[in-house]
Amino acid sequence: MNKNNPARGIPPLNALRVFEVVERHLNFRLAADELGVTHGAVAQQIRGLEEHLQIRLFNRLPRGLSLTEQGRTFISPIRRAMNLISEATNTLQPEKTVVSISLTPSFAAKWFMPRLAKFTEQHPDLEVKLSASEELSNFQNDGVDLSVRQGKPPFDPNMRAELLYAIKSKVVCSPEQLSKTAPLQNISDLKNHVLLHDAHSLWPLFLAQFPNSSSINAYKSLKFNQTSLAIDAAIAGQGVALVSSVLIEDDIKSGRLCQPLDLALDGDQGYYVLTPKYSRNPEAVSRITDWLLAQSQTKK
Repeated sequence: MNKNNPARGIPPLNALRVFEVVERHLNFRLAADELGVTHGAVAQQIRGLEEHLQIRLFNRLPRGLSLTEQGRTFISPIRRAMNLISEATNTLQPEKTVVSISLTPSFAAKWFMPRLAKFTEQHPDLEVKLSASEELSNFQNDGVDLSVRQGKPPFDPNMRAELLYAIKSKVVCSPEQLSKTAPLQNISDLKNHVLLHDAHSLWPLFLAQFPNSSSINAYKSLKFNQTSLAIDAAIAGQGVALVSSVLIEDDIKSGRLCQPLDLALDGDQGYYVLTPKYSRNPEAVSRITDWLLAQSQTKK
């Protein structure tokens, strides 16, 4: 080797990376799967590396591979070098911005979580710290950067509020509920079903829209403190729920729930994105707000 140019004679970095992966698996096919290339490409890289070094790194066995003595000597410094390269690269990459998002429990479970993978894919530089709460965030003391709450203006004057969804509540149940119990084709049929209530208790307001609804047995009911629990009970065939249409999109599409009555209750509340007027992470909060609003206009 030319001492004035110690880099001369160093094998290609890609071949060394392939060598390290093959050594871990001792199998060309498994190494190819990890690297996302063909079996032949891996074998070619190893052959080229062996020719470059003029040594044999692996014994080719009927079932897999084994390191030669020279291969065992070579792998330790190569792995250390790969780790050093990885660490050096990581130090150059910017740290993720941590953003604390507070959502109501039902909105988190039924709306945000199914979209979380899409969010992280589109915003890899943001790390979400998610919490579920019904309490209104004060932003100054709770460390929250952005929240989604159900309610109606006016909110705190120190907050910005943007409407995400106007709330429209719909009657839903599982398809099995209709096949195993009584039919549900009009309002009067509700008297033969268990009414599932959440904390908003909208059934009385919904029924008041229709004359002669007093015959419905209001005592035939189950009560839950979270909308998501009422939805899950409906999916399980425990009764009929009256819940926000925003929270049941996926369950309707999948067939876990159906809408037997083409009726709805238009509420005076909505889901709002709430942010402080003076944010700790203004750029990140603005991006998340824009993403939430875009999602509310996009079909999943």
